[in-house]
Amino acid sequence: MYAAIVFLPLLGFLLAGPFGWRIGPRPSEIVTTSLLCVSALLSFIVFFQVALGTAPASVSVIGNWFTSGALRVDWSLRIDTLTAVMLVVVTMVSSLVHLYSIGYMQDDPSRPRFFAYLSLFTFAMLMLVTADNLVQMFFGWEGVGLASYLLIGFWYEKPSANAAAIKAFVVNRVGDFGFALGIFLVFTLTNSVGFDQIFAAAPGLANKAVHVFGLDMDAMTITCLLLFMGAMGKSAQFLLHTWLPDAMEGPTPVSALIHAATMVTAGVFMVARLSPLFEQAPAALSFVTIIGATTAFFAATIGLVQNDIKRVIAYSTCSQLGYMFVGLGVGGYSLGIFHLFTHAFFKALLFLCAGSVITAMHHEQDMRNMGGLWRKIPFTFAMMTIGTLALTGVPFTAGYYSKDAIIEAAFASDRAGAFYGYVLTAAAAGLTAFYSWRLVFLTFFGAPRWEAAGQGAGHDHAAHGHEGHALDPHESPLTMLIPLGVLALGALFAGIVFSHDFIGEGGAEFWKGALYLGPDNHLLEAREDIPAFARQLPTLMMAFGSLVAILFYVLAPSIPQRLAQIARPLYEFLLNKWYFDELYDLIFVRPAVWLGRQFWKGGDGAIIDRLGPDGVAARVVDVTGRVVKLQSGYIYHYAFAMLVGLAAVTTWYVASGVR
Repeated sequence: MYAAIVFLPLLGFLLAGPFGWRIGPRPSEIVTTSLLCVSALLSFIVFFQVALGTAPASVSVIGNWFTSGALRVDWSLRIDTLTAVMLVVVTMVSSLVHLYSIGYMQDDPSRPRFFAYLSLFTFAMLMLVTADNLVQMFFGWEGVGLASYLLIGFWYEKPSANAAAIKAFVVNRVGDFGFALGIFLVFTLTNSVGFDQIFAAAPGLANKAVHVFGLDMDAMTITCLLLFMGAMGKSAQFLLHTWLPDAMEGPTPVSALIHAATMVTAGVFMVARLSPLFEQAPAALSFVTIIGATTAFFAATIGLVQNDIKRVIAYSTCSQLGYMFVGLGVGGYSLGIFHLFTHAFFKALLFLCAGSVITAMHHEQDMRNMGGLWRKIPFTFAMMTIGTLALTGVPFTAGYYSKDAIIEAAFASDRAGAFYGYVLTAAAAGLTAFYSWRLVFLTFFGAPRWEAAGQGAGHDHAAHGHEGHALDPHESPLTMLIPLGVLALGALFAGIVFSHDFIGEGGAEFWKGALYLGPDNHLLEAREDIPAFARQLPTLMMAFGSLVAILFYVLAPSIPQRLAQIARPLYEFLLNKWYFDELYDLIFVRPAVWLGRQFWKGGDGAIIDRLGPDGVAARVVDVTGRVVKLQSGYIYHYAFAMLVGLAAVTTWYVASGVR
């Protein structure tokens, strides 16, 4: 059963990829979606047996991958509670995205290729979360990177999609370089890459020094920092976040799959899986907390002023990932995974609702050209409202139980950087409420601005064959609405149903040792004893942000424009995403392009080609072009040449004194 969960998506890829052009778009959709649904059903069975039941954790060895000296790497599936949670999240969201895509991509001529890519992405993610060693995890890690490149650049005829795909691939390689170095260092320290072996060796590595980069450094600290560098890239944390908003160039179902439950959560899963290592490196955990808190606040500030509906949700994803890392950094590994679990429901719901809005608007994505849509697409409006309630952390929704618990834990923790995390995540809660309700009000309320716009020449308008006709927003097909209803149930009830098991009194029985907690880690108990004001502050910030959004976009909609004019520099700063893209372009991209051009024009063209193969060939052509002129066809020319040759031989013979 475990192997079927992982390899059924691969089977779907192999059927829809190479043979999709033979079997046709509809069979490709049905085959891949059906296989994902079976995989999701089996994942729920595993979840109830392993996480909620009494089935023991296990490792199923499929076969030996390779052995080199002391390094033995097996293909194996590690099934414990952490894996079971991730299997449910990945397969459920992926199967719903497959079903949703049947309606969303119905006019696209390359549907078999799209569904093949979706299945390949899911297989790579499943290989990552079931890995029993770091090498297999790295295989899945790079696999989702490849598949995300293919999906983000799916509409490859658009230059912006190509650029976004390349950007995602390159930025992730920066983080993956650190991840690979971390794996090398783990093997150097433990002589193994298998989780059981390295976890057993981890306590003995505490306070051990290692010579790295010419310095003597704490072994576990530098190891965990390198590993976390990979998580920063994959989970779009501060400084390595720039690829995530540009990934919106892919089809909307791709955004839901990448940004809700799969690729971006890989870094969170990796830190949680390697919690026995991170527990031996408190300095590294403090760094995780600081980066996570900075990301949560930083991304939320950018989301305040974005106008593209998908980019607002993308920056929301970036911010929520920051919350998860704050939870992990303060030692609440179950808190980070619980927020990952609940976030998958409401963030996938929000992205798919955005896709329904975009479809209704004939692929217009600018919220300034929307408004008044709640009458036209009432079901989508209701589902978007539910997702927004959960994202902002309204009491008794999923986000309330997971996000507020992280903020409380940051206050209760005595780890360095924890209070910084508390302040920034609490502030981000208010910002999240503002930009989330801003999205709802601009999209669904007010005057129908799309009537004034007249045409729906939006983001993907021409790509979908909707050139130049009047807009008539309408509800999406049933295949797109069913996933919204399913995800809305999770966004409403996943928190209240599972909080007892994930982060409550039943946590120890639920996790069964899948997440490591040191003997001095009493964070979950400590957060219950924090002052009432510290506990209520996130809810108060959420309420304040919501009220400000109502004031700005319902009661007095002229205020935002006046504020933007008064604080123009700040508005431009946030609108341009803190100018990180421009800064990176100045520091990294332009010098790299200049250096590449020098190597190309100066090194390759001027030196290697001119003096190397091309140069030699050119000189041979020059010489032969002159020599061939000696073949004139006149006998007296040949006789003259013979005479010159005879004179030269005679001269050499006489001058050399040969006898």
